Amino acid sequence: MDYPLLDVMWSMVVFFSWILWIWLLIVVYTDMFRRPDIGGGAKAAWVVFSLLVPFIGVFAYLITQGRGMGERRMDLERAQRAAVDDHIRTVATSSSSGADELAKAHDLLDRGVITGEEYATMKRKVLA
Repeated sequence: MDYPLLDVMWSMVVFFSWILWIWLLIVVYTDMFRRPDIGGGAKAAWVVFSLLVPFIGVFAYLITQGRGMGERRMDLERAQRAAVDDHIRTVATSSSSGADELAKAHDLLDRGVITGEEYATMKRKVLA
């Protein structure tokens, strides 16, 4: 064996550490570029700092901006949840009434699109 088990394990640790580092950079850069409270110069300075001194730059950003990252993430989640809730409310309130659905089902029955059994099933669902 030219590649012992401990070397395989070490290679896996290095590989997954590299993946973790890339993920950490993505998280930091995503937060940085979504921030409306800092300008382009500050964003560029953080990027240059994190590229020139990678570990110190990213960890400095996490230490100094960690609480704000969490708050911004929670605000984003609240806004997304509110948008989904508003959409659900508009769709739910704009649905037709039971009488309209029965009329549509009866029209389909009259035109021969559905059978009497299908009409009865639809009628039970509307009246339930």
